[in-house]
Parts: sequence; structure tokens; C-alpha cells
Amino acid sequence: MAAAEPSRTAAEIATQPSCWRRARQEAETVPGLPRPGERVAVVGCGTSWFMAQAYAALREAAGQGHTDAYAASEFPAGRRYDRMVAITRSGTTTEVLDLLAAVRDGAAGTATTALTADAGTPVASAADELVTLAYADEESVVQTRFATTALALLRAGLELHGKPAAGVKSVTDAAVDAELAVTQPLPAALAAAVQWTFLGRGWTCGLAAEAALKMREAAGAWTESYPAMEYRHGPMAITGPGRAVWHFGELPEGLAADVGRVGGHLSAGSTARGLDPMADLVRAQRLAVAVAEAKGYDPDRPRNLTRSVVLR
Repeated sequence: MAAAEPSRTAAEIATQPSCWRRARQEAETVPGLPRPGERVAVVGCGTSWFMAQAYAALREAAGQGHTDAYAASEFPAGRRYDRMVAITRSGTTTEVLDLLAAVRDGAAGTATTALTADAGTPVASAADELVTLAYADEESVVQTRFATTALALLRAGLELHGKPAAGVKSVTDAAVDAELAVTQPLPAALAAAVQWTFLGRGWTCGLAAEAALKMREAAGAWTESYPAMEYRHGPMAITGPGRAVWHFGELPEGLAADVGRVGGHLSAGSTARGLDPMADLVRAQRLAVAVAEAKGYDPDRPRNLTRSVVLR
């Protein structure tokens, strides 16, 4: 019996290493990436917001300037920045377009840059600078490669202006790790769990939030995400046999013992496995697809979701 064809989502997940390498090359010439010393806001919705969180923490850790991340709908009116970077795969997300319009009308001196997959959409005229990652566009409703490629591009922009923050790999090295992440078998205990909690510290908090979102979107799974040191302050109560904890980055001291004491399964931090945390996110994407298929769901057609949220 012939093996079933992989879902479109799974096929797109597998292309991420090459997408990241291309982003690293293009970072040297694309317009509008933040420069050292600029005060920067990074905005998006859903997955894009979580990539914004990761980048904001990376940029500040690299010493390149004050950087905040916001859900586009929650940007504080009247706050001023030198540059706003908006991430929107579709280029049609209402909250992002409304925010860019508001900045253009009322925030003199704020330059705007949009990262999108489709240059032929309204965001092209809403931002001062447009960066198009058409090669990372997706047919899938659930975002995978566009989001990580946008983050890879922004990470590469940091590399061009200085060294990455301590302990952070280059985008080139992250792509090497991603080659492993798309092929290594997933632990059976992870796929068999009934609940997953994703944890991170610093820039990987955004990755943890995104991993949890992928599991909810693709598999309708019970997932949560927290900063790792907050996990013991209540959320640990849900951990137990048949439930998994996945940590991005280096494990905080004592976390493994705490998870083991209550009977949960711990997926060791990505640092312990030698993987860049962004490559570890690829593994989480693969887990979301595997859990969805085990439930009989089609990851290419997630329940209750559309590819873009357009409110009018």
C-alpha cells in the first residue's frame, strides 16, 4: 500500500531551511530593516505578533536599540517610534492596515516597513518600505515558513550590524539545525500526550507562544505557553502523566526535576539538543501536523480559521 502524500502544510514546513538561507542573503539589500539606535515597534496579529516578540527581545539583547512588540490592535495610541515594522503574510489584515494608516496620518517622523508574502495587496501602499517574501508564501491556512522566514530576515538584519546576542546562533547555523529538525523522528511520548505546555525565556517566549498556537490551530489541541520561570507559579498544576512540557532554549535549573516529580514528560530544551530554538519550532510545527493527523483532522483545512482576517 502506497504511503499517503504529505499534507501541504507538512511540505511547506520542510522547505524552511532553504527559505532561511535566502532570507540571510537578501537581508544585505532589502530596504527598511531597523538600524542600530532606532527606537522600533514591531507589530502583527497572531503568529506574526509572536515573531515580533521574539525579534524585539533579540534586538534588545544584541544592544541595537529599544524595541517593543505589539498585537496590531493593541498598539498604544500616541506612542512614538523611529520605525514601525509590520509583519503580515497576506497583506490584507485589517488591524495592521488600520494601524499603518493611523501612523501615516498622525505619527510624523515614524518610518514604516511591512514584511509580506504578496506585494499585490493593500499593505504595499500602506507602508513606506515593502519587503516581499514571496518565496516563503504558503497555500496553508496555518502559518509556518512565512513566519519563521520573516524572523530569519530580521535576525539576519541584526547580524549585519553586529554580533548576535550571547548564546544566539547565526541564521546560517540555524538553517543547518533546521535541516535536522525536518527529518529527526519526534519522540513517541510527545505525539501521544493529551496536553502540551510550551515554555521559553527571553526571545524564545515568543516561540513558545507560537508553538502552542500551532497545536491549537492545526490539531485543536489543549496547549498553553508561559515564560519558563512563571511555569511554577500556577501553570504547573496541569502537568502530570500523559502531559508534556516543551522548553525552547536552555532549561532553567530544577525544571526537569519539577516536571518529573509530577509525572509529566519533559522535552529537553533546544539548547540541550544542540538546536537553535527557531529550528526547534520547526519540530513543534511537525508535531502539530502529526497530532492533527492522528485525530483524523486535515491540517490543511483547520477548523474555524481562514488564511487572513479581514473585518470589513
